[in-house]
Amino acid sequence: MKPHVILNSAMTLDGKIATKMGSSEISGKEDLIRVHKLRKEVDAIMVGINTVLVDDPRLTVHKIPAEPSDNPVRIVVDSKARTPLESRILNDDAPTIIAVSESADPKNLENLQKSADIILCGKKRVNLDCLMEKIAKKGIKTLMLEGGSTLNYSMLTEGLVDEVRICIAPMIAGGVHSKTLADGEGVDFMKDAVPLKLKKSYKLGNDLVVEYDVV
Repeated sequence: MKPHVILNSAMTLDGKIATKMGSSEISGKEDLIRVHKLRKEVDAIMVGINTVLVDDPRLTVHKIPAEPSDNPVRIVVDSKARTPLESRILNDDAPTIIAVSESADPKNLENLQKSADIILCGKKRVNLDCLMEKIAKKGIKTLMLEGGSTLNYSMLTEGLVDEVRICIAPMIAGGVHSKTLADGEGVDFMKDAVPLKLKKSYKLGNDLVVEYDVV
């Protein structure tokens, strides 16, 4: 039992989601509206700890008209409980879940549980299968994955993603140290790559949006 997971991201034509400096202003305003409409539709939105540390996101619906009740549950995959207490993701705009492992600092956990629901899964790293099962039991049926490249790769290779929706911006960033849509270990052979089936594609402003089912 797990939620229906939609991996959503914006990337450059060469597959970069951020530069080596962390700059990630990629898609146009039309795509930002698309993203916030999707946030409004799903039960929860999930990111990794690096996204929280670099971007300090709110992960709420604020680019389109919305009520506080429209905000999805916010989930952070944070194995060692490093989420800063001043992070905007811990504000009162929406409920927040911090997923941690047994390697999390006990003092950090004590402080974080004052502002968030803590889910323990895994010994050294968060066990994503375990996490999906536990959030499903909390009533989360649809999950938007706005992860960084490492979390995206882990979710894909563990078979936990159902759909991939990508906004491709008309730009090329380059950079061997720039983040791509999915980093991680990578496969050794293309036959082991995660297979996708194209559902639809459409132009959105100057961008191109492509939507796939994971086969």
